[in-house]
Amino acid sequence: MESVKDSGRDSRKVPGRDSATGPAMGAGTGAGTGSAPDRPPGAVKDRTGASSPRLAKDPVPERAEDRRDGTAAAPAACAEGAAESDTETVPHARVREQAEPERREQAERREPLEPGDDGQAADEDVWDDGLIARRVTETARPAVPVPETRGPGAPPPAPLAYEGRLRARLDALRELVGLSRTRLDSQTLSEAGRVLDEAAARRRLSGQHTVVAIAGATGSGKSQLFNALAGVAISETGVRRPTTAAPIACSWSDGSAALIDRLGIPGRLRRRPVHNPEADAQLRGLILIDLPDHDSAVVQHRDHVDRILKLVDAVIWVVDPEKYADAVLHERYLRPLSGHAEVMFIVLNQTDRLPGEAADLVLDDLRRVLDEDGVALGEYGEPGATVLALSALTGDGIGELRESLGQFVSERGAAARRVAADVDAAAARLRPVYATGHLPGLSEEARDDFAGRLADAVGATAAGEAAERAWLRNANRACGTPWLRLWRWHKGRGEQQPTGRLQQAQPEEEATARQRVEQAVRTVSDRASAGLPAPWALAVREAAVRGSQGLSETLDGLAAQAGLPPGRPPRPGWWPVAVLAQAAMTLLQVVGGLWLVGQIAGVMAPNLGVPVLLMVAGIVGGPLVEWGCRIAARGPARRYGLEAERRLREAAAGCGRARVLDPVAAELLRYQEVREQYGRVTRTGAGVG
Repeated sequence: MESVKDSGRDSRKVPGRDSATGPAMGAGTGAGTGSAPDRPPGAVKDRTGASSPRLAKDPVPERAEDRRDGTAAAPAACAEGAAESDTETVPHARVREQAEPERREQAERREPLEPGDDGQAADEDVWDDGLIARRVTETARPAVPVPETRGPGAPPPAPLAYEGRLRARLDALRELVGLSRTRLDSQTLSEAGRVLDEAAARRRLSGQHTVVAIAGATGSGKSQLFNALAGVAISETGVRRPTTAAPIACSWSDGSAALIDRLGIPGRLRRRPVHNPEADAQLRGLILIDLPDHDSAVVQHRDHVDRILKLVDAVIWVVDPEKYADAVLHERYLRPLSGHAEVMFIVLNQTDRLPGEAADLVLDDLRRVLDEDGVALGEYGEPGATVLALSALTGDGIGELRESLGQFVSERGAAARRVAADVDAAAARLRPVYATGHLPGLSEEARDDFAGRLADAVGATAAGEAAERAWLRNANRACGTPWLRLWRWHKGRGEQQPTGRLQQAQPEEEATARQRVEQAVRTVSDRASAGLPAPWALAVREAAVRGSQGLSETLDGLAAQAGLPPGRPPRPGWWPVAVLAQAAMTLLQVVGGLWLVGQIAGVMAPNLGVPVLLMVAGIVGGPLVEWGCRIAARGPARRYGLEAERRLREAAAGCGRARVLDPVAAELLRYQEVREQYGRVTRTGAGVG
């Protein structure tokens, strides 16, 4: 294959074109260095490729800024090769960045070409999709139709439509992010948010186009492959590294402007492929992007690659026999993108440099390395990456790649598969904060233990015992003998008042009760958060701590309200009978005593038996009645104490439930909801293990 030089840069022609009769597919020679034999000296070519007798005043070809329609004149490197052949095509229009603002504005407006020195009329065709198009005049190629362009009133391309399952997963991811915003930091949710934003942005754009990026390392030949697929030299190739400084777009059909705008590629870097009816039909809807080197020494080049790789629908990774196992490629790109295998092409380029069966051996080793990266290979009808070997220089394997790429584009499913793979990747990144093998929730045992700890802290048992003693004291007041009550009253008055040391016991008890409450809260929060992912376990513990603030004081107030009721404890129905019996015993003692006094005073006839019997009956009967009342009062007193303890326990449990358990349960419920949503995102059903 003949190679020609332009300005010291080596470029090769795409195979399949005759260098003598066809147009130059790579960089050609300048004026005067490779002109056709029948071209008179000093003549220059017009836009149709025919020679004009007009003498060239300047050997430098026409500059892009001298063309008012926005298309670039063919540079010297592309001016050669136009001959008398029937298969002649117009050299591709290359665009240079305008040096002056007004000329750049004219190029962006794409004004019609005014009649020039050659006397030709201006071209009326204008591309409506922002592409700098190649113009084909009727005299140049009357048999090749110009691709249709959308008029001003033509409807835009139909937007992308996601199928039901993918749409449900996106909705679940959106709900998942919404439920998690108050529990997870923005950095954790950033990738999921980006996937949702990009999926929504891609959905609004054309569903009839597929954006495919060609990525590769320095010297892998990706720009050469880009030119081979386009059929014309679009991306600059050469020995200078890096050669591609900015991404270049090439579209095979109209309506792609919005998609290219999304990639941030300016109009001066947008191209059209060579007009070929077969290739146009095969690749219709394709938008091909030539990226800078992913291992470029220029940081801006790598930034371009990383940014655009997140936006395209598919990627063609170009590797060469020397660096196909490069650690940068595999560790930074292929391994993290292993889930995107269905939208990846792995192309082993420069196979013409491998002798004999070496190409097959290298290709097999490339498949082995990809398998170690976790990249599924699309073999035996299974979904996965397409692995091919070719030579962009000789054209060997280009047809197979074009056929695979055409079938891939015609399916119109790359964008949806890319979004689905992005959702899978985002879900995998979120798995540590959602997935756990522990079933969330608080058991009844944990709840009862928490209530018991709060009851102990508030002194429910002691309060019940105090209520029981109070009930018994009240029974003694009602059923005890008057003399015994009088003695107890006198004894109570004679007892000393509590000392200061005893008065200091109450603050100590309060401190102990507060510690018990804090211990109970810590215990229940640890049980509730056991096995949960770190963010949700922290949220559970924080909810418990917030609820425990002021819990001790609230429990003290509840203890005062739910403890002993004001006034005396209630009395059973037999108490009036016991009171009458005790009064009768007292009356017998009084009557017997008065009778004896009367006999002593001589008022009554002497008879010691009856008054003594009455007094003995009263003296003995009173304690017997009191003892019987105590025996009968034990059961009611016990029930009364238990009731008081139950009320206090219920009050403490209700306070603990409202202040601690309910917030903890709300956090667990929220986690269960997001866990179910995460299961829908990962297509594993209602939950994850």
